Amino acid sequence: MSSSETAQPDIAPSKLDRSVIVTGLVIVAGLIMVVLDTTIVNVALDSLSSELDSSLSNTQWVVTGYLLAVALVIPITGWAMDRFGSKATWITALTCFVIGSALCSFAWSIESLIVFRILQGLGGGMLMPAGQAMIAQAAGPKRMGRAMAIIGVPMLLGPVFGPVIGGFLVEYTSWHWIFLVNVPVGIVAVALAWWKLDSGDQHDDAGRLDWLGLVLLSGGLASLLYGLSEAGSEGGFGETSVLAWLIGGCVVLALYVWHSLVRGSDSIIDVRLLTNRLFASSSFAVFLVAIGLFGGMLLPLYYQTARGEGALTAGLLLATQGLGAIVAMGIAGRLTDKIGAGKVVPVGVLLALIGTFPFTQIAADSSYVWLSIALFVRGIGLGSVMMPTISSAYQDLAHDKVNRAAPTLSAIQQVGASLGSAVLVTALTQHFTGLLGDHGINAAGGTDQLGSLPPEAMQVAGPLLADSFGFAFWVAFGLTAIIIPALLLPRRGVDHADGQTAMTPVH
Repeated sequence: MSSSETAQPDIAPSKLDRSVIVTGLVIVAGLIMVVLDTTIVNVALDSLSSELDSSLSNTQWVVTGYLLAVALVIPITGWAMDRFGSKATWITALTCFVIGSALCSFAWSIESLIVFRILQGLGGGMLMPAGQAMIAQAAGPKRMGRAMAIIGVPMLLGPVFGPVIGGFLVEYTSWHWIFLVNVPVGIVAVALAWWKLDSGDQHDDAGRLDWLGLVLLSGGLASLLYGLSEAGSEGGFGETSVLAWLIGGCVVLALYVWHSLVRGSDSIIDVRLLTNRLFASSSFAVFLVAIGLFGGMLLPLYYQTARGEGALTAGLLLATQGLGAIVAMGIAGRLTDKIGAGKVVPVGVLLALIGTFPFTQIAADSSYVWLSIALFVRGIGLGSVMMPTISSAYQDLAHDKVNRAAPTLSAIQQVGASLGSAVLVTALTQHFTGLLGDHGINAAGGTDQLGSLPPEAMQVAGPLLADSFGFAFWVAFGLTAIIIPALLLPRRGVDHADGQTAMTPVH
């Protein structure tokens, strides 16, 4: 983008004013239940399978169906915000999520639950890109790091406290409450949004919806995410069905790139945004960060399978990671605005590596205290990486480009997280299967094998499983170490930057 396209004077104060803080808190009220919901449902899959008399593979569609619905609606979010306004889009998405949650709590079969989860995903998938766009527009570039730290709260704490809440609900209530708990929170979030959010800009020039682009982009994302989900559950990328979905998704996404280049700014998401060097490097960094830092999803599995802990205890053991993230996010946000994400993110990655290394040495009797300390350090690293990386992506964009940029980042982040999950689960299950074979124990591939071993085999399998977790964390360690794009992020803060900046804040 040329400076004439993006440069506008920004006289925003260096501190967050009340309107930005209020906007951020309203967005957090909506996002927290969405991020928590995903991890809560993952904890409850076994209970759902038994209560609804369904196989675990069928029950997995409760997660997969939601994921595919998210992929379908992410691309349309920017156009909807341009056409109908940020406030209307946000409230509509929240309402859809709350209605879907209420219907899920009354599901009478696994099939009905999957259908209602898809409805829930259609609402939930729009909330993250819409929330990022609104906070970016409200804050302006000079306060982007601190503002993004606000919405980083649910992103980083949800995977930590979700298992705690999910474990409590599964152990002490019925499965219906894992969905019903969203309803009162959602009603409050809708009321706060109606009361506190400005109507925002409604652009008459949003144009007609790019239906062909929407079909190509949504279809390609859905195919790619489904293939990655299947790779994780099947324990590898070698299955023909997995490869077919992955290749098909990549081909369709390539067709969309061609379509967008031809259609230009009228496409659902303009891929020419990636000609902005800062946005492109930040997007690539977000992708790699999502891959590498998704190793935390293995921890609940380790505590529950290798150590035999319940869902609630496993969730509580993860809490120190959330505490570390809380400590880091505010500090990292201020430092990002002062000295630039390019100096903050590499330090955060280094801390994440230090916190991840003890898990590469994990055993069947590793000290919980030692692991909790490592998780605290890892949390500091996580809190210093994700949101500064995302905030840098918006720093150099014109105000009218933000709504279309946010879905791009959300899609990239979703694909990165799914790819990281698939790679790590594949590393874990294939290594474990190989060790079992060496000891004369046969086991099927995929995640189902972790819970399919008979109790009498666990005396032999327990240490082997711990070894396999250590191997998987070595993979996570290697993925986290890839920080080359972080070196391309801004290495100078915007608080005292000379010249002009890209966005004018909207209050």
